Amino acid sequence: MWPSAFEYQRPVSLAEALQVLSDHEDAKVLAGGHSLLPAMKLRLAEHEMLVDIGRLSELKEIITIRNGGVKIGALATHAEIAASVDVQRACPALASAAGMVGDQQVRNWGTLGGNLAHSDPASDPTTVVLACGGTIQIQSASGSRSVSADDFFIDLFTVDINPGELITSVELPDLSRHKSAYVKMAHPASRYAVVGVGVVLEMSGNTCTSARVAVGGATVKPTRAPGAESALAGSTLDEAALNAAADAVKSDIADMLIGDMNYPEDYRQEMAGVYLKRAVRAALS
Repeated sequence: MWPSAFEYQRPVSLAEALQVLSDHEDAKVLAGGHSLLPAMKLRLAEHEMLVDIGRLSELKEIITIRNGGVKIGALATHAEIAASVDVQRACPALASAAGMVGDQQVRNWGTLGGNLAHSDPASDPTTVVLACGGTIQIQSASGSRSVSADDFFIDLFTVDINPGELITSVELPDLSRHKSAYVKMAHPASRYAVVGVGVVLEMSGNTCTSARVAVGGATVKPTRAPGAESALAGSTLDEAALNAAADAVKSDIADMLIGDMNYPEDYRQEMAGVYLKRAVRAALS
């Protein structure tokens, strides 16, 4: 199918893009286009104007920032993130997750900013950004603001972005001294996450002093698992602790579950516990 008619703008600067978005609050931002354009072709989404930000080189940088963290421009592709030594150092789980997105063509074109803005529940990067405690930088013609990943994801395909606003970058703390991992049960055809689990563990010797756990794929949005985090924190991450965390994560996500005819809710819920244990073991390996 063809999309409905729309106007197309391709600004050459961030200031111009923000002004266009300010003047046309119903406009939709086009980054990589791997989620937006198929939806428009199927008439699942209709927009009167697309604002193509692909020329905005200032949104493509990946750099080390204060305290050793990393700042990733909204237009950085999944392939660039997977290959970035800055990301591999500061947040290896995100580098790993970026390398799992779709196929090579999708990774070459899809962007982190677009992925977060679209917030597909089966996305890989969204789950890891939440697990890593990322901060999303958002800008409009009237100013800028920062939103923690804990507050950014609101509901199914719904995030904290207002009309006229644009994601400019994502900042992640330096987790190089932590243990982290992302694992997923991938759909055999699309490679989307049926269940994905990201973990970040702070260790003191053999003891986990704190943990962040996020689940995607099985839930309507990337979801923290506080019960699982509590089960891991203070433990030596032995089998008893992992079993307790696996049971806890199933309770943590019970009210957020999604499913389909191939992978129903109860199956995904059970797999969340399985993949939590795999994620912890991967982080420690």
